[in-house]
Amino acid sequence: MDLDQLNAVSPLRVFEEAIHGGLGKGNLGVLVSKHGVGKTACLVHLATDKLFKGENVIHVSFSGNVEHVINWYKEVFRQIAELQSLDDAAMVYNSILSNRVVMNFSQEQVPIDRVLSSLESLIRDGSFKADCILFDGFKLTIASEDDIVKIKNFAERMNLEIWFSVSPVRTDVVYDEYGVPDSLEKYMNLIDVLVAMKYDDKGDKVMMTVVRAHYEDILKPLRVALDPKTMLIAHN
Repeated sequence: MDLDQLNAVSPLRVFEEAIHGGLGKGNLGVLVSKHGVGKTACLVHLATDKLFKGENVIHVSFSGNVEHVINWYKEVFRQIAELQSLDDAAMVYNSILSNRVVMNFSQEQVPIDRVLSSLESLIRDGSFKADCILFDGFKLTIASEDDIVKIKNFAERMNLEIWFSVSPVRTDVVYDEYGVPDSLEKYMNLIDVLVAMKYDDKGDKVMMTVVRAHYEDILKPLRVALDPKTMLIAHN
């Protein structure tokens, strides 16, 4: 299978359809779940799909070192290449590396203004025309609303989309039936797309539900799920 064929049959096309064509430039998307459900793998799969389409991605990790994130990309790519029998897999992998930058910040030690300033310098001065930024492990549920407004304004001003992977920090949060914590409620007016992830014991997979897509509350289970064996988004 060549890259064009892989892009056409990818379950990410179903994911994009469910959120009305994708996240879109200037918008904020959130993948939310309890810890350990597979948000980072899901985020990396979203990013890898964008790399396959020739888009540029900046992966910002707030919870782990850069090498750990790079290893996730290697594993996700390996799984996709093997499952889809991708032609010239090694050449494809090497070709997409130039479209990805991985960065690491401490949310507790580096204010969001400095994070955004560093990203803008990379995009403008470093001539890395980003299409998408991933905020992996960002503690959104305890961030100030002002910080999220700054991130939203940054996405609009720089004409790019930003995805978050989010798990609640507090232990006393209440989850709804889809896996959305009540601590996320105060940011809902700033979130364009919200996808909740919840492990299904009976089906042995991580169910994904579109809770919001571009300010429309949907509460619709996706026709894709996260396979716990491969950690990839797969057809449900």
